[in-house]
Amino acid sequence: MTAAADFPPETDAPETAGADDNETPAVADDATVADTPTDAGAAPAADDTAEAESAEPAPLAGDASESEETPDEAASAGSEAADVEIELVEVDVVEVVEDSEVVAVEVVGVAEVVEDDEVVAVEVVDVTLETGPSADEPWGRVDEDGTVSVREADGWRVVGQYPDGSAEEALAYFERKYNDLASEVTLLEVRHRRGGASASDLRSTARTINGKLEGAAAVGDLASLVARVAALTETLAAESATEAVAAREAVDDAVKARTELVEKAEALAARDPRTVQWKQATAELNALFDQWQSQQQNGPRLPKSTAQQLWKRFRDARATVDKHRRAFYAELDEAHKGVRDRKTRLVEKAEALAPKGEDGIPAYRELLDQWKTAGRAGKKVDDALWARFKAAGDALYGARIEREAADAEASREKIELKRALLDEAKAVGDERDIAKARSILTGIQRRWDEIGRIFPRDTERSLDDELRRVENALRSREDADWKRNDPEQKARANDMTRQLNDAIQKLEDELEAAKKSGDKKAIANATDALEARRTWLKALGG
Repeated sequence: MTAAADFPPETDAPETAGADDNETPAVADDATVADTPTDAGAAPAADDTAEAESAEPAPLAGDASESEETPDEAASAGSEAADVEIELVEVDVVEVVEDSEVVAVEVVGVAEVVEDDEVVAVEVVDVTLETGPSADEPWGRVDEDGTVSVREADGWRVVGQYPDGSAEEALAYFERKYNDLASEVTLLEVRHRRGGASASDLRSTARTINGKLEGAAAVGDLASLVARVAALTETLAAESATEAVAAREAVDDAVKARTELVEKAEALAARDPRTVQWKQATAELNALFDQWQSQQQNGPRLPKSTAQQLWKRFRDARATVDKHRRAFYAELDEAHKGVRDRKTRLVEKAEALAPKGEDGIPAYRELLDQWKTAGRAGKKVDDALWARFKAAGDALYGARIEREAADAEASREKIELKRALLDEAKAVGDERDIAKARSILTGIQRRWDEIGRIFPRDTERSLDDELRRVENALRSREDADWKRNDPEQKARANDMTRQLNDAIQKLEDELEAAKKSGDKKAIANATDALEARRTWLKALGG
């Protein structure tokens, strides 16, 4: 006989609800036992295998006679089924063997509920239990008054009454109860094989199922279910110990990581507020807080005392940084306010110079020097005040530019006149008579001054430099001529010439005498001295 069992989606939380209280969407009708591979470790008998292949799994929602869904609930379930996809991913065939004889075949289908390409639940979608006890010792019996009993190792145990039906219906009812319990055991085993759930959670579920099996009101081989749960519990106990060690290591690593975040935050809090780049420091602290939240949400749960202690240190460090930042910006705002007031007064004074035009430029330069030493008032305020201050200066310098433009226009004729005078000045260098050359240059200089200043200044300087070169050339000629014609200079030159001539005559006599005597040293000395005196005489023009 067959019966369907309903179970909630697989979660990591312990399962406490009974099998009758859970509902899941129905599996597709084309999922049959014929597609089910058998376990590698159990080779069913030929007759039992044929029977298993011919059986079709019952719908997950249970028999129609036992369903308590309302029409609205059925419609809701239908709409949910339309949004998800149920895929049969595993089918197990479990044989119960006694005395080398297969006495039961249990077929379990495990399906994945897929939503948006993601597995959101694992469910047992069909359980079929084919029991084959001997005719002499069935698992259950029904008395005439409807009392149902189950066969156990120490005899028969009453599991309940079913007075309003036939003996077959009574047995079928309590056999379905057994199937439900068997389904829970099988699902627990499947969850253990597939992994994903922690051993501690599975042990909690095993304890719950074991409690249901003790004195269960069901007809079937309850002892085999108890043995399976006991074997699985023993395995899970060993795995729980391993998980506990890994959990402690994960907690130690998490404590170390949190401590590093705390130390970094405390290092930021310990820095001198006057040397901190607050924009960068705030970004670093926010990044540390984001890492803290990520570790808190995704990492292992820390012991309460340790977590509170670390959080208090991290929170205090954040509070210290925030306090320093507020104090810094409050002090900065106060300083900016003073600078803003000083620069505002400078702007007002600069704007008041506008009526003076070009004459106000010296005063504006003094104000500009004060502006440079006034300090910073914040970028926005500084930019706004500087725009006003610069506009006031542009007005003053604009007046100068206008005046210079007018002067340049008026200087065009003057420039031509001075260039004509420069052409005349070329005759000064050509005149051999120095007195005449000086007279020509003096006339040119007088007319040059009468023309007056010209603009722009660069053009004026260029013209003045050309005239100055003519003046310097004439002055050099005059100096040389004066030195040649100065009586005192001439007298000194004549006296020096006479002395040199006398010395040369004397040295010539000494050289002649040395040659006659053959004194080489005297010849060399006389020759050197004679050459030196002749050179001096040549320099004096003698």
